[in-house]
Amino acid sequence: MLRWIICGIAAGTISWLPFSSAGLTAAVSINSNFYSPGTTNINVNDQVKWTWVSGFHSTTSDAGPSPLWDSGATGSGTYTFAFTTAGTFPYHCLVHGLSMAGSIVVQAAANVPPTVTITNPASGAIFSEPATITIRASASDSDGSVTNVQFRQGAAVLANRTSSPYSVTVSNLAAGSHTFSAIASDNAGAKATNSISVTVVTPVAITLSAAQRLSSTGFQLSYSANVGLRYVVERSSTLPNWVALKTNTAGSNPVVFVDGSTSASAGFYRVGRLPNP
Repeated sequence: MLRWIICGIAAGTISWLPFSSAGLTAAVSINSNFYSPGTTNINVNDQVKWTWVSGFHSTTSDAGPSPLWDSGATGSGTYTFAFTTAGTFPYHCLVHGLSMAGSIVVQAAANVPPTVTITNPASGAIFSEPATITIRASASDSDGSVTNVQFRQGAAVLANRTSSPYSVTVSNLAAGSHTFSAIASDNAGAKATNSISVTVVTPVAITLSAAQRLSSTGFQLSYSANVGLRYVVERSSTLPNWVALKTNTAGSNPVVFVDGSTSASAGFYRVGRLPNP
């Protein structure tokens, strides 16, 4: 609600590959009676490429009765297999049995936590009491999905939202500092938090003072205000018709306002405090 005050004036053995979202290829050489390296660590969706160096051998998974992969026994060439699930996969040579064995260790990619940002209001915003504020947040997850966004005021839970748009409205906030948080959870249980602080103030009474004509076209006045709250200055030369001259967020108390487009005729000014955004 607007409150108006009117002023009248006159005018090694282990091959290790880093995690990657794209499939990589690990190299294993097949020698006369051993695989090198004997144990190969890869990530899900990576592949292994065996290259025959010497001897008549195979690379065959231990799983049976149907092996997961089997190159068949040969004395030259290469064989490649892609691993799409996590786990440990031992293998051997069909010619030499378990006396010539190796192992592939496939690791699941680490879960990337979600991201969350409170988009409204801005941290540090100032409101007049009793304040009603809508807290909005955006959340996403690069390797899965956001399953919940929880809103808190301090330690108190305000709401849980399981789908976008993520928002909650709080009412009748009293004067003081208030902290709000949004906590996003993803489908793998990871969480992320974003917090803001806002201030609610008791509005001061608007008083106009120090009115003075600066020139034939200039007039100045001051008005009391709360720093951070929004105000509008209006002028009328023929009541009750008002024209808005300036809307601003108070940066001081009092606020000095200068109208540089006045005329010699009588006029009036009024200042109103705008509602919370």
